[in-house]
Amino acid sequence: MITKKEQIIEYFKSGEKNIKDFKIGIEHEKFLFNSQFNKRIDYLNIKEMFSALLEFGWNPILENNNIIGLNKGGKNITLEPGNQIELSGDKLNNIHEACAESYDYLFELKQVTKKLDIKIVSAGFDPISKLNEVPNNPKKRYELMTKDMPLGGELSLDMMYRTCGTQLNIDYKSEDDFVKKFRIVNSIVPISIALFANSSIVEKKKSNYLSYRAKVWQNTYRGGLPKIFFEEINYERYAEFVMNFPILFIKKMGSYISGRKYSFDDFMNGKIKEINNRLPTENDLSIHLSTIFTENRLKKYIELRSMDTCGWDCLCAGPAFFIGILYGNLDEVFELVSKWDKDKIINAYLEAPQRGFNAQLMGKDLLYWSSTLLELSRKGLENRDITNKSKKNETIFLNHLQKLIDNKTTNADHMISKFSKNEDLNELYDK
Repeated sequence: MITKKEQIIEYFKSGEKNIKDFKIGIEHEKFLFNSQFNKRIDYLNIKEMFSALLEFGWNPILENNNIIGLNKGGKNITLEPGNQIELSGDKLNNIHEACAESYDYLFELKQVTKKLDIKIVSAGFDPISKLNEVPNNPKKRYELMTKDMPLGGELSLDMMYRTCGTQLNIDYKSEDDFVKKFRIVNSIVPISIALFANSSIVEKKKSNYLSYRAKVWQNTYRGGLPKIFFEEINYERYAEFVMNFPILFIKKMGSYISGRKYSFDDFMNGKIKEINNRLPTENDLSIHLSTIFTENRLKKYIELRSMDTCGWDCLCAGPAFFIGILYGNLDEVFELVSKWDKDKIINAYLEAPQRGFNAQLMGKDLLYWSSTLLELSRKGLENRDITNKSKKNETIFLNHLQKLIDNKTTNADHMISKFSKNEDLNELYDK
C-alpha cells in the first residue's frame, strides 16, 4: 500500500535505467470514418475491425465481455472515447525500429479498413464531425469521464472525442537526468506545437488555428503546462504535485467511481469512504499518473504529449526530433533552454496553436527556434550514429521537418491548402 511520499519518489526512482538500456516508445492515434457517409465509425464497426485484425496475430482485450483493444507482443491497440484507435508501441532501441513498427501496424490496419470501407484521418482534431455526432463505446471509464471532465475545462469533451495525438516515451538514468530532460521537454512545448501542427480544419471549415488540438488541450480539465514544471522539479516535487492533484476515478469491484472530490493524498490517508477507506496500491498510483493530462508527465518514464497526429511523412519525424535532442545532445540543448524565461515560454505556449511559427519566444519567432532545435537534434542523431541496413542513420527521419522549416509552412497549412481548393472531404482522408 502507498501511504508515504517516499514510496512515490521510490516509484519514480525505480524507472531509472542504464544509458545502454534506454528505449523508445511511440503512441499514435487515428480517426476512423465510414467513407460512404463521412461519419465517425461506431462500436459495431470497431468490433468488426478488431475481429479482422485478429488474423494478423493480435489478441483481444476484453472488459465485461466487450472487446476494447488488442495486443501482440509488447504492442497494444486501445480504444479511445470516440472510437479513435491508438497504437501503444513496444519498447524499442532506435527510430529505425520504431518507424518499422508503425509501418507494419499501418499496413495491417489499411488491409482491414479497405475491406470494411473505413477511411483513416491522420490529424490532431476531427476535421468533419460535430461533437454530438461522435459515437461512444462501452468502455466503462469513459462513461464517468464524460460526466466529470467538463466540470473542470470547457473543451474537455472535445479532447476526449475529437482529438488525436502522437506521444513519445523516453527513459532517464538518474534524478539529475530526469530534471534536465523534463525541463527541456516543457520548455520546447511551444516549438513542438508549431512544428507538428496538423489540426486546422474543424467541422469542415478553417478554424483560424494551426493546431486546434493544442487549443483544446489548453482548455481541458487536468491539462496544460503548470508553472511548477519550470521550478527545477525533481522526484520529490513531482511526487508532491501528484499527491495534491485531484483523482479522476478509482477502481471499485471491476467498475469505476468518481474521485474528483479527493486528492491522491486523501487516498493515501484512507479518507475515501466510497471505497471503505482502503489505501492505494501501486496500480492505483499508476492509474492516477496516467490521468494527469499535462503536456508532459512522469511515470516510470517521461511521456511527451504535445504533437498532433500526422500522416506517414511526418509520423517518424517527431520521435526522431526529440530523440536527437534528449538521447543524443542533452547538455547542449539544456544549456540553451535553461536561459529561457518561464513566463515567456508559457506565453508562447498559449500563442502557438493559433500563430504557429509566428509566435514569439525570447525575442525570436518559433520558426527560428524550430530551425535551431532541428540542427541540435540532427547533431544528436549523428552522435548516436545508429544505422539501418542501408547504412543510413536516424537523421533521415528529419527530412520532412527540414522541408517544413525551409518552406515556412506546417502540415496544417498543407491541410488548409488541399481542402480549401474545392472543400472536398476526400482530401482530409489518408491516401
